[in-house]
Amino acid sequence: MSHIHAGRELFLEEMQELRVDVSRETRDQLEAMVHTLGRWQKAINLVGKATLEDIWVRHILDSAQLIPLIPKSAQTLTDLGSGGGFPGLVLAALRPDLDVTLIESDARKGAFLAEAGRRISLKKLPKVVISRIEAAPPAQADVVTARALAPLGQLLVWAAPHRADTAICLFHKGKGWQAEVTSAKKDWDFEAQPFSSVTDRESVLLRISQFSAKSLRDR
Repeated sequence: MSHIHAGRELFLEEMQELRVDVSRETRDQLEAMVHTLGRWQKAINLVGKATLEDIWVRHILDSAQLIPLIPKSAQTLTDLGSGGGFPGLVLAALRPDLDVTLIESDARKGAFLAEAGRRISLKKLPKVVISRIEAAPPAQADVVTARALAPLGQLLVWAAPHRADTAICLFHKGKGWQAEVTSAKKDWDFEAQPFSSVTDRESVLLRISQFSAKSLRDR
């Protein structure tokens, strides 16, 4: 069994553990995404080269583990700095009912996201916005995601204009997440709920619901 095939099987097992159904159609869509990324990777750097063989765990599973944290009532999701499609494109495949917007400033990566979206034949094609996050039109999303993008304080700055009133933010964070929360609380009022990552024991998925900037007199 090849390393990539073994990774795909581990992904499916972990999804079962998380009680997330992955249909044959969805699996085929994710396979198409992996294949498309592999072709584009030769021309532009979408993921770290060392992670390509472990793509099903390091990138697909790492993205897909957000699914249980996304409310079933959510209708819209905006992914900030989508890059190689993680987590936004993976979530679009696993939650085909969502209207997904992918914001990416690099035009070449934006072109990849558009082609990958077409090739995986999603019922709802994600909207690809090629723009700096702060310059993109407000998305008013029910869910805002970001993975390996920026410190938490900066993510809240970027997420604020793109969230609906009742939105939640889901951010992948590494082992320094507690320090990031402490630092962000100097400028923001929020509660962050950490969930253990299934791909890295030192990492978490941070769930943040309501948040607001502190007034100038509190700074």
